[in-house]
Amino acid sequence: MQNEQRFFARAAVESPVNRWDWALLPVVLATLVLLAYAAMGMSRPFHLGDPIALSLDPGQLPYYFLRTTLRMALAMVASLLFAGLFAVLAAKNAAAERVLVPLLDILQSIPILGFLSITVTGFIALFPGNLFGVECAAIFAIFTSQAWNMAFSLYQSLRTVPAELQEAARVFQLSGWQRFWRLELPFAMPGLLWNMMMSMSGGWFFVVASEAISVSHQSIKLPGVGSYIALAIEARDLGAIGWAIACMLGAILLYDQLLFRPLVAWADKFRFEEGGSGAAPQSWLLTWLRRTRGTQALGAWGVKQLERTLVLFHRRHDGTSIRARPRATTWPVQRAWDALIAAVVLYALWSLLRFVHAEVGWAEVGHVLWLGCLTLLRVSVLIALAAVVWVPVGVWIGMNPRWSGRLQAVAQFLAAFPANLLFQVVVMALVHWHLNPNIWLSPLMVFGTQWYILFNVIAGASSIPTELRFAAQNLGLSGWLKWRRFLLPAVFPSFVTGALTASGGSWNASIVSEYVTWGDTTLQAQGLGSYIAHMTAVGDFPRIALGIGVMCLFVMGLNHLVWRRLYRMAEDRMHF
Repeated sequence: MQNEQRFFARAAVESPVNRWDWALLPVVLATLVLLAYAAMGMSRPFHLGDPIALSLDPGQLPYYFLRTTLRMALAMVASLLFAGLFAVLAAKNAAAERVLVPLLDILQSIPILGFLSITVTGFIALFPGNLFGVECAAIFAIFTSQAWNMAFSLYQSLRTVPAELQEAARVFQLSGWQRFWRLELPFAMPGLLWNMMMSMSGGWFFVVASEAISVSHQSIKLPGVGSYIALAIEARDLGAIGWAIACMLGAILLYDQLLFRPLVAWADKFRFEEGGSGAAPQSWLLTWLRRTRGTQALGAWGVKQLERTLVLFHRRHDGTSIRARPRATTWPVQRAWDALIAAVVLYALWSLLRFVHAEVGWAEVGHVLWLGCLTLLRVSVLIALAAVVWVPVGVWIGMNPRWSGRLQAVAQFLAAFPANLLFQVVVMALVHWHLNPNIWLSPLMVFGTQWYILFNVIAGASSIPTELRFAAQNLGLSGWLKWRRFLLPAVFPSFVTGALTASGGSWNASIVSEYVTWGDTTLQAQGLGSYIAHMTAVGDFPRIALGIGVMCLFVMGLNHLVWRRLYRMAEDRMHF
């Protein structure tokens, strides 16, 4: 009788597992077939000048959505690899940090149009006679809209690991490999996941520029949602734009339910606190996968392989060994490295001066610098206003997990909504009311980038330890005192990361926001973004390079004078 009871009890537990295994198999096979179908379309024969047939038929949208999703998934994988490599090198090596952080500032400040103008020809030359070269250029452009935000987030998290956890890692004699997987990456995981969501949404924001590419005075529109939107804007087809918005909404809901919500629920166990969270995020897909024998076996195999590497790359000496002493960089090597960096910078400046003198003239430089100051004023005012609005909202959402789960998809949709789809409304309003484009086109700059602040503040607020929240309640903190002593210091590192990437993204978005086109109607605001967009439209490459160079100069100066100092403040004083 007892054996029968054990059998039925075991069967009651194992039967849903087997059922979920069989239910999961068709889903996996169908996904693989669809991805293979999209990949075949991305690698078909192609020669520059060949027309690519596109249609505004809504029936084509599922296929276009599949192509765009595959591009964004490949770009996301590349962004994760880049973010991990950059963050580890910059956070662990002071010599590499002095090169990589300014380099990332430069890369972040280069607009997507600049990347496309440089890389499209090279990718086409790498894959002659094949559409895969243009696809690689589009994937790289999407990568540039995702990678910098994730790299800055992971770098900031590695630099702000709590001191007590670092001391524990030293006590347990963890090697660099073990420290990364057991301490640093788990600590950074909640913030990294929220920035992955923001980066995916940022990819949707710039997908129009990524899939509608101009090269050699020819326009190449790859099959995808972005090119569908570009074609609808050219045709002034409001019905097609409505279908595109519906497709984007469906895509973001799928991403939320099938990818990000399970990841956020899984990463909740990495929160830095002694007690459990009051209401942990939930995911039906994560619960489903945890009940399947196949995914459990696959996860156990992955954990086992990782544990093998942790044993393989262990520290081969203890704390008393002479090899455990930190090695100081020798002065000759450090001086040589500094001299090399200075030489490269001086050569770049000399090349820039020669280019300016030969191609555009100094009067044009002064004009472009003035336009840069106008755009700087817009960016500064808009980022300040966005911070005032979204920091309190992000703190409230992050500290209320139930609302965080409910509003997650809404925030992703708003962040992914391309500003191009608002051009019809903006143009009609400005023309009808005779409004000044220099003022009323400005909000488009921050429409897609303000969400960097919201997402990062949500990530920072959701990672506040529960015991710290109870301590604030027991002390009776309220009002401005609660914000000044508790909430603002707790989310300040995450806010700096969000504001930095929002600032850089606003400069990038100025190209499509200060120069708005709807059909035959064009509205232009004075600024650096409209200058670059106009010169791109007329094909003046020296002035395009000048505009991009000046934009890099403004973004790097702002990062060095403002955001880097705030980063150091966050590392030294403003984190728990």
